[in-house]
Formats: sequence, C-alpha cells, structure tokens
Amino acid sequence: MELLDVGLAEVTLAVAQVSAIACPPCQTVLSLLEQRVQDEYFTGHLPTRLKGLDDVLCGGIPFGVLTELVGPAGIGKTQFCMKLSLLASLPPNFGGLDGHVIYIDVESKFSSRRMIEIGVNSFPEIFHMEGMAQEMAGRILVLRPASLAEFTESLQQIKVSILQRQVKLLVIDSMAALVSGEEQGSRRQYSLGWHISFIKSLAEFSRIPIVVTNQVRSQNCDEASQYPFQGAVPSMVDDAVGNRFDSHLVPALGIHWAHAVTIRLVLEAKSGARLIKVAKSPISPPIVFPFNITSSGILFTSDVGIEMTGPQINTIQNQGHSGILNFSS
Repeated sequence: MELLDVGLAEVTLAVAQVSAIACPPCQTVLSLLEQRVQDEYFTGHLPTRLKGLDDVLCGGIPFGVLTELVGPAGIGKTQFCMKLSLLASLPPNFGGLDGHVIYIDVESKFSSRRMIEIGVNSFPEIFHMEGMAQEMAGRILVLRPASLAEFTESLQQIKVSILQRQVKLLVIDSMAALVSGEEQGSRRQYSLGWHISFIKSLAEFSRIPIVVTNQVRSQNCDEASQYPFQGAVPSMVDDAVGNRFDSHLVPALGIHWAHAVTIRLVLEAKSGARLIKVAKSPISPPIVFPFNITSSGILFTSDVGIEMTGPQINTIQNQGHSGILNFSS
C-alpha cells in the first residue's frame, strides 16, 4: 500500500489474483482424468505387445520418463530391449512409432542377427517384404562407449540426434556397467547423480521413452530393508540337499537411482520359472507375470498377473537360472 500508494481493497484484489495463478484451485478426479487423456494424446506409450503388461501400464512403456529393466545376467533384459527397438521402428499401421532408435550397447550384447530373428518371427508380414528387414535394421543406431567418460561426451550429440533423426526410443544397456569401472565413494555418486539428472531431463525434453537396464548385487546380511513396511528378508535359504546359498539380490546403483526411475520392471527366475514383475509404477499395483524366451522374443505364458505384497516386491530371485537360454550371444 505504501510503495504503490493504493488502498487496501486494491492490494487485497492483487494478492488474490496472484494467488489464483500461483496456486491453482483444487481439481476433481474427473477433470484430472480428462487432462490425462489429453496429455496422452500428445505423449503416449510404446506398446510392448505383452498384453498383460500393456494393460497394467495403461498402454505400454510411457513417454517422457525413465523405465528400468533390472535382473541377473542372461535373464532376458537385452531380449526385451531389442524387441522394444523393433517396435519403435515399425510403421504406424503395424502399431509402431515409425522412428529411429539409439541403442547404447555398453557390454556388446546387442546381436543384429538375433534382432532380425525376433523381427521375422514376430512380424513376418513385414520382414518378408523385400528390403524391409534392411530398412528396419537401418533405423537402429548402436553406440558402444568404452567408458563412462566416452558416454558422457556423446550425451550432447545424442540429444541433438534425437531431434534431427526423429528418434523415438533411447536404450541404455546397461547403466550399471557404465559406472562399474568408476572409483567408489562420493566422486562416483556425484557422477551418477549428474547422469541421472541429464537422462531424466532428456526424457522430459524429448518426450520419448527411455529404457535403461540395471544389474543386480547381493544384499548384505546386515543390510536393512529400504522401507519399514517391507519387513525383514532372509538372505540365506537351504536347497534340497541342505546347502545354503544367497537367494536375495537387489538392484545395483543404489537408492538415488531407484528414485529417479518412474517404472521399474524386475526380471527374475524362481524355481526354474522366468518372471517379470512391475515393482514400481505410479499407475499399477505391484504385479508379476510369467514369461518365456522364444524365437519371437519374450512372451508371457499368462496375461493375468498376480499381485504382490511385502518384501517380495523388491527382492530379486535367481533360482534355477542355469536353464535359461541366452540368445544374445
């Protein structure tokens, strides 16, 4: 009032108008649902063609956020990523995004022959057309950085390529392998934090799905659960002949990385069965699906998932994993 030389009524009205802009009014569930439908029209999802998973994720891998695939070696993470790469490159009339893919192949596990095999068996009507296999393969750009420093240098160029080349999917396989050679301690955490921030901002800026794979590590016997409601998890179990072994694994990269990802899909093996569980999602309860690896890639044996509770949400089993075929070699 003193600075502007106006009365109390004018100041009160100005404060009310500023508050209305800075603090929008409460919204009903209906208005939020309508807004979400409108947002998804401009953003959307990359369908995985796994019906049960697409249903619980409301369409598939969401645009504009980080989706993590975590599990032991050979469980099928790269298989999943190669199938997603094909789906992103397919023409729209076949349910694809009709775009290019940037695939960061840190551990040199990407197999072009296996990817073509998945394509031929999954989409024969496309890949049997003359020249179509070459066209689809030509849309997937594979980068193999030798170190975290090399990956860091390429990030800015990746950002430019996403705009210039109509990139519709970015895959990093795997993030844990990139930082595994770095020194432990605060310097590594700072480096990881910088990369988390950049990749998250890249997802939000480009509005494309970004899929990142992560490795697992053994949980220490004295390591407490991340949250009290998860309860205690025994780290040792007995097998059929009385031998004890560590059956409890947890995702690598730590809690800060876990908070950065929006969707966490855990791939595990339990009693010889392969399982994918939605361990973290803002739109789905924790739910698990059985799957097999076939010539067409990952296929669910049932599209009806089973909801999970308690410690099993975040534990990762690796029992009977030796029988899993590894097509990535």
